[in-house]
Amino acid sequence: MSRLPLVSRLGRQFARFAAAEQGNIAVIFAIALVPVLSFVGAAIDYSRAAQARASMQSALDSTALMLSRDLSSGTITTSQISSKAQTYFNALFTNTATLPSVSVGATYNASTSIGSTIQLTGTGTYTTSFMKIAGFPTLGIDTSSTSAWGLTRMRVALVLDVTGSMADDGKMPAMQTAAKNLVDQLSALAKNNGDVYISIVPFAKDVNVGASNYNKNWIDFSDWEAANGTRVCTARNNWGQCTSSTWTPANHNTWNGCVTDRDQDYDTKNTTPTAGNSSTLFPAEQYSYCNASGSAYIQPIMPLSYDWSALKTLIGNLVPTGNTNQGIGLAWGWMTLSTGDPMNAPAKDTNYTYKDAIVILSDGLNTQNRWYSNASQIDARQKKLCDNAKAQPNNITIYTVQVNTGGDPTSSVLQYCASGSDKFYLVTSASQTVSVFKDIGTSLSKLRVAR
Repeated sequence: MSRLPLVSRLGRQFARFAAAEQGNIAVIFAIALVPVLSFVGAAIDYSRAAQARASMQSALDSTALMLSRDLSSGTITTSQISSKAQTYFNALFTNTATLPSVSVGATYNASTSIGSTIQLTGTGTYTTSFMKIAGFPTLGIDTSSTSAWGLTRMRVALVLDVTGSMADDGKMPAMQTAAKNLVDQLSALAKNNGDVYISIVPFAKDVNVGASNYNKNWIDFSDWEAANGTRVCTARNNWGQCTSSTWTPANHNTWNGCVTDRDQDYDTKNTTPTAGNSSTLFPAEQYSYCNASGSAYIQPIMPLSYDWSALKTLIGNLVPTGNTNQGIGLAWGWMTLSTGDPMNAPAKDTNYTYKDAIVILSDGLNTQNRWYSNASQIDARQKKLCDNAKAQPNNITIYTVQVNTGGDPTSSVLQYCASGSDKFYLVTSASQTVSVFKDIGTSLSKLRVAR
């Protein structure tokens, strides 16, 4: 009997089996596809929801600050807080495509352990695109922000580069406008005198601490006396040559007010100077760019003040001159925030919380300090200084701005000194300086957001 029909029948059966197996795989894949798509869709929905929540948090923080300022200044009453909160938030929140409706609630407390507070809560509903397949058509999104005032005070040192290169590309007038605007922005946060203090530290290679301080015991005149004075011949030989002379140092009241870096390692610290330790004193130097009679000279430091008009007048008087030593500017910015000699910052009231900050703007790389004319060596001292300042218990926040209109390398030391990557700003056009300082002012204001 021929075996061909049997083989043929067996082949057809195997073909049917194979077809049946492929069908099972398709069914299994179809079943598995639902959770796979659900997971992918959930990731997309959660990502969109997270972005919306971040936008909500930012708008809510800003709303809390605006409300606290309005309430503390008397612009609004307590009965208007809720309506104003919603109005401010609606104007600030931009992610309306994802969250078309956000409800804002406000709670005001006139007296808490952190001062007067406004607590805001934001609640919205995100309509899912993919998770609805798994039975989740919406996601609830909520966040909160608390603004505190009355027991939080701020002190800011503006450390401003006045070196010769600031005369180029409109950098000096742009910095002056930006700094004046920042004074206005920060002063608006103050309800009472002392709520906000600002100091101004113009710097080049040296800083000018004021010639009127010539009789202060924190000035070291040793090197200055060796370089400034008169030599009188007391004996001559038969050929008229002077064989003996005496040196008479100039009177200290002829000093022009400039000081250079302190002895190492006090150049990197805010140690209070003491007469018994000359290394802690500030060396006087007759730096030519501190002569008030000249057409361009370094303006004296203004210690912490809330005389907003005087601060802005000083900023307007700044002129570009001299070489760059960012370290000495930062050191004196820190000194203005410190109690005791030489800047005598007002004592801090234990009933308040304080936020201290330094804002430094410089347009170039370091070129000269007391010891070096090499940027890397000057930078090394500056990095130690920044480490010390940021390690202080009062947690000084440092903002750094590099105005780089001439194609210099990005300053690694200014990046290092900033209290975070978001605290370093690179300005490539002088016109950007105003907006950068406005951003810094907003960031400083947000230091008053409690949580």
